Amino acid sequence: MSATSAPLPTLDVSQTPAVPFGRLVSVELRKSFDTRAGRAYSLSVVGLCVVVMLVIALLFDEGFQDFSDFLLAMGGTLGFFLPIIPILLVTGEFGQRTGLVTFTLEPRRPRIVAAKLSAGLIISLGVLVLAAVIAAVGAVLASLRGFEVSWSLEYSQVQNFVLANLIGVLIGFALAMLLMNTPAAIVGYFVYSLIIPTVVGIIGAFVGWFQDLTPWIELNTAQTPLFTGDFRPSGEEWAQLATASIIWLVVPLTFGILRLLRAEMK
Repeated sequence: MSATSAPLPTLDVSQTPAVPFGRLVSVELRKSFDTRAGRAYSLSVVGLCVVVMLVIALLFDEGFQDFSDFLLAMGGTLGFFLPIIPILLVTGEFGQRTGLVTFTLEPRRPRIVAAKLSAGLIISLGVLVLAAVIAAVGAVLASLRGFEVSWSLEYSQVQNFVLANLIGVLIGFALAMLLMNTPAAIVGYFVYSLIIPTVVGIIGAFVGWFQDLTPWIELNTAQTPLFTGDFRPSGEEWAQLATASIIWLVVPLTFGILRLLRAEMK
């Protein structure tokens, strides 16, 4: 006489509602400040902006005390350090081995990528607002020293301040997606922002035709019109910025997303 086995219980999750995207973004925002490294780094970036502002406001002679000057200094400071925030946000999943939990609770990986990018942009915009406030404090301190401070600010200056820093943030995000390792992504970003412009500049000084090609293939050089002159890039300069962005931003980000979608989470 053969015993009939009881049917195995099943769990139907087909009708379970998806995790709201807003909740994914809020989780990524919370994870950015849950670790001591994330909190310390964000505070360090703001603290560095304060130090730069105090040096300019209290030690510089007349000629660099307008609000636009302080905003330009804040943008230059953030350009080197702000992109590390999205790098830590992305690579923390792999360095702390939380990726398996994250991608199990939300198996649709493109939504996680979008949530991380959104969280990184929100944090970066928040830091940019704080930097603008710090710049305003610097202008006030300069006026208290007796300098005549101009508060006028053109739309192009604000646009370029935000655009240039967000490009850096997106570059950091793309490198983090591509390398999935915190030290490698940070080193890769500083190679991109410091070493490559130096090498390109040296080559351009000796090779005339390469100097003309540089703005089309090197993103740091292509961004120069955002910070100099009348802060109004020409049509050709916008085209150079777009072409260099495809090389240094779109291509790494595309390969990084493809790698994440196919990677085995452990």
